[in-house]
Amino acid sequence: MENRESRATPVGGSNIRVLVENGEYWLNNKGDLAILNVTVRRIAERWPNATIGVLTDRSSLLKAYEPKAEPIRYQRGGDWPRRRGWGRLAGRFGPEAAGPLLRGWEAATAAPASLMRRARRVIPRGSEGKGTNGESDATTTNSERLLLSRDGGRLPNAIDGASLVLAIGGGYLTDIDRFQTERTLDLLEYATNHRIPTAMVGQGIGPIHDPAMLEHAARVLPRVDFIALREGLRGPELLQALGVPPERVVVTGDDAVELGYSTRRRDLGADIGVCLRVAEYSPVGAEVQKVLGRVVQDVAAESGARLVPLIVSEYDSEDRRSTMPLLTGFPDVVPPLGRFASAQSLSRRIGRCRIIVTGAYHVAVFALSQGIPVVGLSTSRYYDDKFEGLAAMFGAGVELVRLDGEEVDDRLRRAMRSTWSRAPELRAGLLGRAVSQIEASRAAFDRAAQLVKGDITTRSNSNPGPTWPPTSST
Repeated sequence: MENRESRATPVGGSNIRVLVENGEYWLNNKGDLAILNVTVRRIAERWPNATIGVLTDRSSLLKAYEPKAEPIRYQRGGDWPRRRGWGRLAGRFGPEAAGPLLRGWEAATAAPASLMRRARRVIPRGSEGKGTNGESDATTTNSERLLLSRDGGRLPNAIDGASLVLAIGGGYLTDIDRFQTERTLDLLEYATNHRIPTAMVGQGIGPIHDPAMLEHAARVLPRVDFIALREGLRGPELLQALGVPPERVVVTGDDAVELGYSTRRRDLGADIGVCLRVAEYSPVGAEVQKVLGRVVQDVAAESGARLVPLIVSEYDSEDRRSTMPLLTGFPDVVPPLGRFASAQSLSRRIGRCRIIVTGAYHVAVFALSQGIPVVGLSTSRYYDDKFEGLAAMFGAGVELVRLDGEEVDDRLRRAMRSTWSRAPELRAGLLGRAVSQIEASRAAFDRAAQLVKGDITTRSNSNPGPTWPPTSST
């Protein structure tokens, strides 16, 4: 295959193409949607005429959430779009109006689409041009070409025309999400092999213990041009062990902090927000769930607070199914937001609270960014790392309660009461830490943007901007 210089599209102005690895292709998680929103806005502000390609499995829904973005699919070649479909119309109505219609359309077409996919598998498109190792050989035509990863998975054709491959934040580079980890590493590996600029921002990396994944990460990540981490507790040590040069790494905080901070209220709220995540990677038994419901309702009653369900992940309705039963029977519960509510809507809902009790990471991010302290719920090392990383970034305001030990009732009750009483004194410090992280996150994006050939900027490449921790107290 020819080298990048001979095939790359000249960049500058409308010729800049940024390929965004989103990490959550089904657009089910409002935390990931917040990061995507911040990223798309930053790209559009820097390069108003750039094409912003976002990897997704829900093209029209992406346009509803982010009208300035263009959907890129792994399936069917994943080319840059040449025409605009009815997804453009979805962008005019927004996700809350367009989402239910798109969901109905998906349900109606699911069976025919499945049959077509099965038919394609009989004679895979372009299979006559594949070598024995799964890679495309020189006889494969452009119309047939589907770039293959090392394990036979497809990479999008759009990567060849990218000015920058940008992997945005998320906790998907971990043993728990092996499929997405491998897919992201494959994408970055192809880009680095073909001299396409690469950057990773707002990343939560690890834990990774699987030997094959560690080997893959050690082969790819040291070659990525720039990596910005959302926490400094675990990620830097892991990257160092993988051989990533320290000068390519900064710690910024989560990119969603900017969205959370933008929705803050003038004064501290008076409600208690609740989110419970029950999943394979976050197991919570039925008896413990009953304890959680009882304690949350008791503390709300004694504090005179309303209870606010906070649904961040709609994957298989996991947060909704786990959270709503905890509030059953309480006399004053705020109705939950709808399935297709925006990340901004969720963050504003969090803003009405004085404290948050959550087993979901991004609910905590939105809260802390608005000066609202958090009781974090965990049953795994994965979530220990998430909440401990947040605690280190914000300096205070996070009390971690393990749900798999003894006396969960007493420990949770004490944590909620303590957090409730300390909320006013914690607010200013949390907001100051949020501002510092936003500055560092923006500087990291600037550094990533300077990798693009033809980027015009007043910032020197030798100045990476603020890093973490801040040099002065906030």
